Amino acid sequence: MPPAKPKVTKTRLSNGLTVLLKEVHTAPLISFWLWYRVGSRNELPGQTGISHWVEHMMFKGTRRYPGEVAERAIARDGGIYNAMTWIDWTAYFETMPADKIDFALRMEAERMGRALFPPKEVASERTVIISERQGRENSPSFRLAEEVQAAAFRVHSYHHEVIGDMADLETMTRDDLYGHYRQYYAPNNAIAVVVGDFKTGEMLARIKTLFGGYRPKARPARRPRPEPEQKGERRVTLGGEGETAYLEVVYHVPNAAHPDFYPLVALDSILAGATALNMFGGGTSNKSSRLYRALVETGLAASVSGGLSPTLDPFLYSIFCTVRQGQTPAAVEQALDVEIERIRQEPVSAQELAKAVKQARALFAYGAESVTNQGYWLGHTELFDTYRWFDSYLDRLGAVAPADVQRVAQRYLPRTNRTVGHFVPEARANGAGSPPPAAAGDEDLA
Repeated sequence: MPPAKPKVTKTRLSNGLTVLLKEVHTAPLISFWLWYRVGSRNELPGQTGISHWVEHMMFKGTRRYPGEVAERAIARDGGIYNAMTWIDWTAYFETMPADKIDFALRMEAERMGRALFPPKEVASERTVIISERQGRENSPSFRLAEEVQAAAFRVHSYHHEVIGDMADLETMTRDDLYGHYRQYYAPNNAIAVVVGDFKTGEMLARIKTLFGGYRPKARPARRPRPEPEQKGERRVTLGGEGETAYLEVVYHVPNAAHPDFYPLVALDSILAGATALNMFGGGTSNKSSRLYRALVETGLAASVSGGLSPTLDPFLYSIFCTVRQGQTPAAVEQALDVEIERIRQEPVSAQELAKAVKQARALFAYGAESVTNQGYWLGHTELFDTYRWFDSYLDRLGAVAPADVQRVAQRYLPRTNRTVGHFVPEARANGAGSPPPAAAGDEDLA
């Protein structure tokens, strides 16, 4: 018999803090995560990017743990720490030797309610984040993805990028940031996750001691408005400096707690190769996928990838193509459409599905091996469903049948449910930069 899975202990403190504890004694390491239910979906116009900026300010420290002190202490003990902001959440983590993890718990307990937000640091970080935004704008693929996402969401706050709009980054104040922090950084809006070499009773007692003194706060009344069903194809065309053209096509799909999410994972693996659902990334070769064979091997595209994200609200399934020199986004889109219609009209074979599911399951399992990644998954899934989503994912993906794949393809991949984006470099748009047509009898030996 295979060994039993380590048990997850879930507790809710009297102040509303959710605590997930999972003992893993394979190495003397512990990963501690603290998640807050706030991301770009919670932001209003005028304050886009505020969740990400507040995350930056957490590294400026508290009176007891100034930022440079925390960084040096964790590095000295051989640990790592970082943070991430996304559309649905903000998360902080430390992975350290088991006998040193108490520092991380004490520091995160301080940051929950005692961050300083010094005005000089706010001003300094404004420059940093604006520079980050400008750096991304130098990438045509970022600009295209931003425009496509904005076009796909007319009502819901998934409309804007996590980093925020430049107009808001230039005008938000220290009071705006601190007010956002005070509103959302509360025990009843947080999830603490610990995975590693510890004893559950002792760890729970320590978390109660450090975090139990915080009082719950009234949860923000604001909720993102649901996106209306899309009734027709939307299109975006961008030009700009660059040498490479891009194509992105996105379809509205349900959230991760929806039963159709699992067939969509299989669909993505068949079309574009398995997607790493973990924010830490990672992946496998997609050379056996349908779109690679149809777009890359035929010389239309230099690369193709799919993107499916486990989200709290319905989001997008994305297909992104780098157009090969001498080709056009329109030509790639035409070939893509053939493959989309094929998977909508023709059932996939059991063999092709089994191979795609195997790849998706392997990628997921590989991204959940370390204590850090397990802490990530327990917290993330508790945010959009419960941690049991993580435990049951592989079984539910393995239960997907060919009919399920065709059903979700027919339901979610019609043209009326999609937004299409083309990026055409200015040189190519002006007729320059493309090679002349080959003379009759010439051969391309590249």
